[in-house]
Parts: sequence; C-alpha cells; structure tokens
Amino acid sequence: MFNKILIANRGEIACRVIKTARKMGIGTVAIYSDADKNALHVSMADESVHIGPPPANQSYIVIDKVMDAIRQSGAQAVHPGYGFLSENSKFAEALEAEGVAFVGPPVRAIESMGDKITSKKIAQEAGVSTVPGYMGLIEDAEEAVRISNEVGYPVMIKASAGGGGKGMRIAWNDEEAREGFQSSKNEAANSFGDDRIFIEKFVTQPRHIEIQVLCDSHGNGIYLGERECSIQRRNQKVVEEAPSPFLDEATRKAMGEQAVALAKAVDYASAGTVEFIVDGEKNFYFLEMNTRLQVEHPVTELITGVDLVEQMIRVAAGEKLSITQDDVTLTGWAIENRLYAEDPYRGFLPSIGRLTRYRPPQEIASGPLLVNDKWQGEAPEGEAAVRNDTGVYEGGEISMYYDPMIAKLCTWAPTREAAIEAMRVALDSFEVEGIGHNLPFLSAVMDHPKFVSGDMTTAFIAEEYPDGFEGVELPEADLRRIAASCAAMHRVAEIRRTRVSGRMDNHERKVGSDWVVTLQGQEYAVEIDADRDGSTVTFSDGTTMRVTSDWTPGDHLAVLDVDGSPLVLKVGKISGGFRIRNRGADLKVHVRTTRQAELARMMPEKLPPDTSKMLLCPMPGLIVKIDVEVGQEVQEGQALCTVEAMKMENILRAEKKGVVSKVNAGPGDNLAVDDVIIEFE
Repeated sequence: MFNKILIANRGEIACRVIKTARKMGIGTVAIYSDADKNALHVSMADESVHIGPPPANQSYIVIDKVMDAIRQSGAQAVHPGYGFLSENSKFAEALEAEGVAFVGPPVRAIESMGDKITSKKIAQEAGVSTVPGYMGLIEDAEEAVRISNEVGYPVMIKASAGGGGKGMRIAWNDEEAREGFQSSKNEAANSFGDDRIFIEKFVTQPRHIEIQVLCDSHGNGIYLGERECSIQRRNQKVVEEAPSPFLDEATRKAMGEQAVALAKAVDYASAGTVEFIVDGEKNFYFLEMNTRLQVEHPVTELITGVDLVEQMIRVAAGEKLSITQDDVTLTGWAIENRLYAEDPYRGFLPSIGRLTRYRPPQEIASGPLLVNDKWQGEAPEGEAAVRNDTGVYEGGEISMYYDPMIAKLCTWAPTREAAIEAMRVALDSFEVEGIGHNLPFLSAVMDHPKFVSGDMTTAFIAEEYPDGFEGVELPEADLRRIAASCAAMHRVAEIRRTRVSGRMDNHERKVGSDWVVTLQGQEYAVEIDADRDGSTVTFSDGTTMRVTSDWTPGDHLAVLDVDGSPLVLKVGKISGGFRIRNRGADLKVHVRTTRQAELARMMPEKLPPDTSKMLLCPMPGLIVKIDVEVGQEVQEGQALCTVEAMKMENILRAEKKGVVSKVNAGPGDNLAVDDVIIEFE
C-alpha cells in the first residue's frame, strides 16, 4: 500500500479524499493556487505545495506544475478527484512515465470512455442502445446548424471533454444552435483545454439515472446500484438520490450488467459511472461514461456501506476487489443536496464573497455497515444519518475562479420518506451568510409534490420554476406554527430587554401577553400564557399551540417543539420582529402590541427603485462581450452581452424592446452585483 498520496484537486473533494487516506494510514499532499492558500484542504493535508496563480489553466490543470509538486513531495500515487485533470489521459501518461500510480482507470480506458465521441462509438459497436446524434467533429456554427436540422430539434450541444454541465447547451432552433455552439466551444476551451463539440438528439421528458461500477485490474467488476440525478439546472445536477424511485429490480439489473460489460470492454479498473437516459417506459439509452469519481458518490456509499475512495486506492495499489456482486445490498435511502454559491432569486447566478457565517448541521453516522468489506447489516432501526462533504469554513472566501459548489449535504434513513424528512430538518439547520446560496431552493424541492412522489424528469426545474425561483409561500398551517413560535420568542426577548434596562422587579408582569404577529401578508392576534416549561399560544379563533424551546435572544438557530412536532428556524433580528427562514421561505415576521399593529396598518408601503431601463450585472463576473452599441434598437430576447463567472458564460438578454442610450462597461471589465452595464432610453 502507498505511504503518501497527492490529491490533484481542491475544495470538498480534496477534503473527502484526505479523510479516507487518513483512515487508511496514508499521508496526504495538497496542492493549492494563490486563491487557495488558506483553503480547508490545505490545512487538512499533511503537506502542501503551491502551484501557481488562481486561474485553473495556470495552476490546477497545468500538468507540468502538478508533476513538479509530485516530485517535490515524493508522493507515490495521485488521486485526481473530479474535474480538472481527472479524465486527462496525458496526465495519466505523465504519471505512468514517472512511476507514480494514478488512482483512476488505465490510460486506454480514459481515452476511449472519457471522450464522449469515442465512447459513443464504442458503445454502439458493443450493441448498447445510444441516443441518435452526430459523433464527428464540428468545424463551425453553420455546420452545427446544418447537423442540428438533420438530427432534428431539440438537440444537445456538448463538449467532447465536458463534465459538470460545462460546455453544454440545449438548442430548439437555428439561432440557439448557432449561439450554443460558440458558447459551448468557448466554455470547453476555458474549462478543459479541448474545444471539440458534438451534437445529439435531446430526449424530452427523460430521467437521468447512472450506474456506479467498480472494477479491478484482475478482471473483476461489479455495480453498486443506481443514482437518480434528474433534478438539474443548466444541465448540472442539484439533487441526487440512491436508489432511484423509478427503477424496478429487473431494469436495475439490466442496466448494471450492461454498465459492467461496457467497463470490461475497455479493461476498466477503478470506480466509474455509466450514465443513462431513461424514458417513461423504462427504456434506457447510454449517455456517457465518467472515468472518475462522481460528485454524487456519497449516496451510493450511504446505501451500500462501501467507501469508494478506499476501493479506488486499493485497486490502484494492485489489489483485487474483496467485494463480489452478491455482497452488494442496497439498504435504506440516501439523498444528496448540493449547496451552491449561487443566488436562486437571480436565476441561480453565481455568488462570491466571504462566508460570514457557515454552520452545517451536526453530522450523524448511521446507515449500512461493512466490516472488512463484508456486509454486516444496517444501523439501528429508526436512526438517520447526516453527512456534509465540504471544502470551506466560516470566514473563508468563495472565489470567482472555481466551481460554485461549496458543500454536499446528504441524509440516509431506512425509507425514502424518512430520508426526505431528515434532509428537510438538515437544510433548515444549515446556516450560511455572506453570499447568495441555494438553500431556500433545495428546501422547496424537498417539499415539492413531484419530488416527494418521485415523479420528476430532467425538466423538473424548467417546468416547475419557469420564471425562476421567487421563494416559497408557506401554507396556513406552517404560518401558524411560525407565528406561535415567534410570539413565544418575542416574549423571551422582551423579558431579556426589561432585565437589561434594569427593571428587574416583576419583569415578567411588565411584558404583555397580547400580541399581533404579521407574516407573509397574514395577521394573527395571539395571547401567550407562559410557564417555566414553555408557552401556550392562543389564537383569536380559540385554537392553541404549545411551544417549548431553549432559544435565547441572539441565537441564529431556534430548535422548537410545537405541539409535539419539531420546528427549526433560522433567526435574524429586524426592527419589531425577526427575519425567519424555514422550508425555503424567507419571512419578515413582526410581533407588535395591539396599538402598534393598528398604527402599522396605516404606514405606506416603500416601493423599490425603478431599474426597468437598466441592464444590471446579476452576479460578480467578467464582461466577455458587448453585443450592442449606443443608439441601437434592441428587441425582446436579443443578446446584449456575455458575462463569465465561475467558468460559466452567461448571455444577458433584453427583457423588452428599447433603444440603447449608454454602455457603461466593455470586454475585460470586472463587475459587481447590480453594476449598471447598459442603460436604455
């Protein structure tokens, strides 16, 4: 076994590999750019080596610099994580020439299956059902339009070396094919150093289901069930679960056996993933093979008890798999939510800045158990697991140079319903401040009827949130629970205030019992009867709720019990009440006396400033291109400019017809959120 492994990556996946290496007694080496000098993976590793400036194409994906770091550290093996150099055959060749083990598949497997064009050809030759498309190289946008018409719209334009949603566009007409080709080509060149593009038919109403395979260099191969990855935005996965609520055992077995056969056809050795598109009739079509560890691998680990990183290291060291297909049992249910540094209220655009508060929920170990790689049953009945794979910390910076994912929150439970409920509570308990983030959206998904029923496709977000995410309107029952809780919390805060003011005698009698709680446009008159154990809150219609909690003023998280059911609230202080976040809703909750409530009803509503004649920068980013000039008339939907952030190009379009009166930025300019790019007459 190796004594020292270098992790050729950053962020949460580097931290994830370090944890397993430490468990195995293997020393670790981190690499870092200028932007990552104080990163979590650097502090976790036993050693670290600086490799260059922040941009990945000047540091993390420069093979020579990584090889220099390997030589400096004396590492015997390299784990590439995912992204960056993980599917780069030249990197694997360089390691082989240096006598350093690659914790991944052989070069031939990377070349044949890592390249999407080649892998599709091999799959077709092997008799695997594939999606119709054009596998040849495409020279320019006009050829892309011609091919798209031959295949038939809609089409998927994809980077051959792509992954993680980079270099991928859906086109429904010639104009979108032309624009999508160029954007995909640019993103592919910037992210992977390979701008080859191919086109395939976009299957409508598909489910994205993938099979985890594990093979060694001795001819053994197994599959570890499937992962449902249908909830995506911009072709990037957001929520994953294992197993899929859609598959039956026969389909699972057929997909698994086909995936293993495909892996063996290229002498695959390591962990890998075969992705399929599955239609409503459970017909499945080979999509691609990822010759690396997947972002969503934790859900497979949680239902099988297999540490995939450990297995990858053991295979790279020449060991045989100690697990057979008969040893693989899928137990319980696991769900993963990806926490992204992006603002769901601004179309999920990237957000950067300092994490002024970062408090994940407490991790709880549970789930399937393996001892010496052999199945030993499951955790105690009724227990749930919480796992958070992360690469950041409170006070750290979210950089514009890298992928916006900052954590993967996972839950496991004996049933899907219990795993979803555990995830709801975990999301409500996750505190993130200082940047835009998608926690509210993830909470909304966990409560969405289509997700709860398992009836979703890759079009879920586009269909259910066609106008973007605008927050959640909580139902009446939830509003009442929050209103009762906030009334009880306000009473505690008022008692604290009277104590601080020095009025100590009979301070509780100085705090009234009648209050009016306003939230989400609703108003509730309540009366509080408090005792040492909690508060009984009575509404004007006579209904009561019993609220107990150990919350104290200033706590950012309130864990309450309302009529015997748990309620977790993120709490912020505002004038006359609280900012409350729960289940995807962001609420201003005012708790007033009866007289204060009467006066508040007379106050005029403050209107936001008029920005209808301005194009504002929706995220911190770099202006790549300005498509219009002063005096030009633009039409609704017309491209105005392109902004690049976190390796993604974003085309900003006109919301209505107008004439450009002023252009305030040009290519190369770095802009902040809400900077004015273009003004209109």
